[in-house]
Amino acid sequence: MKDEKIIELFFARNEDALRETELKYRNLCLYVSSNFLVSREDREETLNDSLLALWNSIPPERPANLGAYLSEIVRRLSINKSRANNAWKRGKNVQIVGEEFLSMIEDGTDLAAQFDAKRGGELISAFLRASSKSDRKVFIMRYWLDMSIEQISSQTGFGESKVKVTLHRMRKKLAAELGKEGITV
Repeated sequence: MKDEKIIELFFARNEDALRETELKYRNLCLYVSSNFLVSREDREETLNDSLLALWNSIPPERPANLGAYLSEIVRRLSINKSRANNAWKRGKNVQIVGEEFLSMIEDGTDLAAQFDAKRGGELISAFLRASSKSDRKVFIMRYWLDMSIEQISSQTGFGESKVKVTLHRMRKKLAAELGKEGITV
């Protein structure tokens, strides 16, 4: 079923919307979740929680891309679940990739305090569209899918040092692009 039809089912408050969404996007959601959660039970729970969050957000939201919208919900809930699962073992072995990316912000405030989140998303999307396909893939694998350098290297066939250099250069370029828009990095 097409996304537009599924969204119309959500607006009609028809529970078939949930069944159709799960049927169409289950594998994508479980894949996104698997980058943050080890346990199959946790991934299934996150999928169910994500469907509930989707049900509660449509309406009023009318996402242009249902798969991307749902993936963001799954990603956010998976990160929260992972943090909750690992709260007891905060230490040297726990690395939060987002800190590496957000460390570009000089004063540690979150991006929303400096600029509207929608505008920030537009800037990052434009930056990624202007990047080469291979650079974009590496960036998304690291910062969206939370994959390790080793995993990215294995999946792309690039050496680990090439992955690290690519990510470093992209962070510098992104910081420069954000700087052009008056965002302090």
